[in-house]
Amino acid sequence: MSEEKETPAHERTFVMVKPDGVQRGLIGEIMSRFEDRGLTLVGAKFVRLDTEIARSHYGEHEDKPFFDDLVSFITAGPVFAMVWEGADATRQVRSMVGETDPAESAPGTIRGDYGLDLGRNVIHASDHEDEGANEREIELFFDDSELYAYERIDDPWLYEWVLAHWARSMVWTESAS
Repeated sequence: MSEEKETPAHERTFVMVKPDGVQRGLIGEIMSRFEDRGLTLVGAKFVRLDTEIARSHYGEHEDKPFFDDLVSFITAGPVFAMVWEGADATRQVRSMVGETDPAESAPGTIRGDYGLDLGRNVIHASDHEDEGANEREIELFFDDSELYAYERIDDPWLYEWVLAHWARSMVWTESAS
């Protein structure tokens, strides 16, 4: 008898391609990496942040000496804000993004492949260790009406628990008819 595996937390996570990533034409490459991983894009928009939103977004750094430069940078050009969904999405995205400092990021991560400088590290992703970061950042950038829930056609091939759930429902459906 096989043990039933615990279903991983299906969650949403916030990701933003920063102005340097936008200017370098990396939006498509970054989106492709998340889609290839099996995450589902549920919201996206191209925006230029105003100072108020930027200060709120980076509020945890307000007392640090680099705060004003960070706000100036993030408001200097458009960003591409996204919400991705999937099993353990925040941790998955963070591992794909790499360390904050591109010099410390492994090759194959987004920052390891495209980041050149600590202050120009291409991408922001919600921190899985900061409880509530996803919800706070998603709410700052998106209204509920801008987020769309749907099932990817390949979900049964991405997650073992989905295929098992699907198979159980098919057995029940066939025996019920």
